[in-house]
Amino acid sequence: MPKLNDFVFNICSIIPLDNHQIHLPSNEDIQRTLIGFTNHQVISCVDYFSNKKNGYCHIYTYPYTMIHYENLTNNFSGGLFKCVQTVKLFDERPFEHTFFMRIAQSFPFLKYLTVSNWQPQNDKQRQKSNDDNQDFSIIEYPNLITLHLLHIHDDYAEQFLLDTKTYLPNDIHLVVDYDLLQRVTHNFTRDATRINYSKVKDLEFHDQVDLSKYV
Repeated sequence: MPKLNDFVFNICSIIPLDNHQIHLPSNEDIQRTLIGFTNHQVISCVDYFSNKKNGYCHIYTYPYTMIHYENLTNNFSGGLFKCVQTVKLFDERPFEHTFFMRIAQSFPFLKYLTVSNWQPQNDKQRQKSNDDNQDFSIIEYPNLITLHLLHIHDDYAEQFLLDTKTYLPNDIHLVVDYDLLQRVTHNFTRDATRINYSKVKDLEFHDQVDLSKYV
């Protein structure tokens, strides 16, 4: 393609993990193959998930022009992504408060956020003596419309519902597990979650709620 002057791409691939595989390509290995791109910076990110028995490789040109960014992990190095409106977070390592701060700063026009992570936060455990973790800087997501908390540890519901950690905009659409929400809000009586929970306009449960046990 001799007349090609510009090449913008966003490539995602799944790497199956073989129990007998000795060498797994690192992010540095992949970067060494990305030569000859002069008009754009090329960023690569590779993660391996032992529980899922696969790896995930994401290679893209920067500045990033897509409106979505999926399977974002702790390996995310930051940057400014003005076009992105939808972000999906997943990892087998915990997401700490500083990680969510980086997400808010990198995606200023974020509208739709999905969080999936079963691992408890380490910084939450270190702050356990302070019930509502008031030592954290408050994170803002000014354009957020939908927050989808899917397959998460309770810590991540607290991350977004505690007003000492996050300032949510009004009229949020929240998708969450009912029992988890009940635990985190102390059966909807917890003062520290009252402000952010009051900003939820649409509440959707992705589990089956047995209402008979609450009658």
